[in-house]
Amino acid sequence: MANDKKLGAPEGYTIKKSGPALRIISTILLIVWSIINLYPLFWMVMLSLKNNEQVNLTHKFGLPAGWPNKWHWENYTNPELHLERIVTYFKNSVIVTVLAIAIALVAAMMASYALMRFNWRASGAINKMFMLGITVPVQVSLVPLLITTSELGITGSRISLIIPYAAFSLSMAILISNGFMTNIPKELDEAAYIDGCSRYGVFFRIILPLMTPAISTIGIYSFLQCWNELIIATTLVTTEEMRTLPIGIRNLVGTNKVDYGLIGAGITIATIPMIIVYILMSRKIQESFIAGAVKG
Repeated sequence: MANDKKLGAPEGYTIKKSGPALRIISTILLIVWSIINLYPLFWMVMLSLKNNEQVNLTHKFGLPAGWPNKWHWENYTNPELHLERIVTYFKNSVIVTVLAIAIALVAAMMASYALMRFNWRASGAINKMFMLGITVPVQVSLVPLLITTSELGITGSRISLIIPYAAFSLSMAILISNGFMTNIPKELDEAAYIDGCSRYGVFFRIILPLMTPAISTIGIYSFLQCWNELIIATTLVTTEEMRTLPIGIRNLVGTNKVDYGLIGAGITIATIPMIIVYILMSRKIQESFIAGAVKG
């Protein structure tokens, strides 16, 4: 027990050290898992640097990807890629995604604040209604969305994508917010009220700073959902200047010919922002997981 106290273990507990064999096995498993997760990225980049002849070759070990015999960097400058259009699609995706995330975050935080911090009769029913949104598939909403946007005269505009994207992200965003907000002691609210804070003051000065991990988690989830969305964009976008990046990549597939290297280059360009966002936000995601595990 004395040794445990020296190691900083709480009284009544012992620290069990893992043996070298277990550490080696864990390291091997983590390396294998990392390779499995990184291989699709490797496959994507290699695809973008090949022509159709190399893609159709049988590679070593029978894997669908391998080092190119010749590096075809010209896939990224191919006129058929239409880089000026890709820039336009990229800009549209950024605008739509950022605004949809902002709307979903604000609405989710305020809805969760009202549902979790105040006692009112219909709060439980309304919370369940929000959760039902998770079960609604996108395909079911396509016809109502098309009719509604047509009647409002916004079909084909960015706003016709921003509102549905934010709406479909809202249910999961509220679910995540509720989980974090229930772990914030209500005594903090009461102390703030005693100090003269209004409900809005408590929300902006107390709740939001403590909800940073939840905001990061919601932002990443919504970004991945909105950035990759294709069905709604294909249905509602009618003009080329309003197309998002997934539609532009899909249009690289020709009717009579498929240039795999060109498609790989387009997919790589579309994937780079997602990787950058994840790298920048990975620490916040880890903090949110830890916060969710130790609270409650």
